[in-house]
Amino acid sequence: MIDQLDGLGIGLRHLDLGGGLGIRYDEEEPPSAAQFMRAIVDRLLEHRLAASMGLVFEFGRALVGNAGLLLTRLEYVKHNGDRAFAVVDAAMNDLIRPALYEGYHPIVEVSPAASESRLYDVVGPVCESGDWLGKSRPLRIGQEHDLLAVLSAGAYGMSMSSNYNARPRAVELLVDGTNVRVIRQRETIAALWQGEA
Repeated sequence: MIDQLDGLGIGLRHLDLGGGLGIRYDEEEPPSAAQFMRAIVDRLLEHRLAASMGLVFEFGRALVGNAGLLLTRLEYVKHNGDRAFAVVDAAMNDLIRPALYEGYHPIVEVSPAASESRLYDVVGPVCESGDWLGKSRPLRIGQEHDLLAVLSAGAYGMSMSSNYNARPRAVELLVDGTNVRVIRQRETIAALWQGEA
């Protein structure tokens, strides 16, 4: 395509290569940014495409994916046969990736309460079969109000969140060392009704 455009007298100054650099969610090992760019540039140079133009990479998820987490509180534990469900106050409207396309996010206890771990399906309170954040996760949770952190939620967490089931979007906090500040207030019920008439 670059050659075709050049043949029409349309010279490109920049080539936007988009994203594609992943982050580690589970056991996978994505390449480093340097390895990723080197592989792309080497391929472009083979075809003499990158010598005369600037290259643009969009590393959004790689930059912010692991910088965010979803903090949630255990509401209660329920059992169905040999399965245990940790019902938390976060839901699929807060982080849709697991329900939408089985996106994996590590889930850890903020303060492990039990001495032994057991497998839990971590689910929300929205009453949908897809309202889950993680399945078969080894956790050491003990009682109601224990905090869990759903990791690697910095990319697409807020931008894909919704008001499904009349749930306000969560507050967003920025933590910088020991400083914490609110960067987005939790939505209010009144704000939910603004679009209804």
